[in-house]
Amino acid sequence: MSTATATPRPINPLGGETYRLTLPSTASAAKVARDFVTSLLVISRHPGLVDDARICVTEVVTNAHRHTCTPLIRVHVAVNRKRVTVAVADDGPAAPALPSALRAGPQQECGRGLFLVESLALAWGANTVGDLHPGRKVVWFTLGRPDRNDGRT
Repeated sequence: MSTATATPRPINPLGGETYRLTLPSTASAAKVARDFVTSLLVISRHPGLVDDARICVTEVVTNAHRHTCTPLIRVHVAVNRKRVTVAVADDGPAAPALPSALRAGPQQECGRGLFLVESLALAWGANTVGDLHPGRKVVWFTLGRPDRNDGRT
């Protein structure tokens, strides 16, 4: 019989290399994170993922900066031959609900960021880290070539 634990699953279960960046929650955090991920994708031979990754990283890091009181934003990147997974963690106060992709109306100026992430990523999600770091939230996304049997083109 197996039991569930509060331990988060590894960011890179398929193997590959992992990288981490911790930066202050400032207005320039999204640019620094975007440049970091771009560099990793170029050197790991994933230039086709750069544009989508730049959009997704910008949206997720900007949300952490604008919508939490976190002093630090942590960016974890896992790269393997087929995919890249980016996870952005903040230490903001626990939100009443985890973020979701809202469908902004035509007159709204904000609210499309996670919808963009959802439309570009193979998968994405948000979770809390658990008992080890109460209040820490992680928003992650995976980009790459879809598996042949998953129905995506």
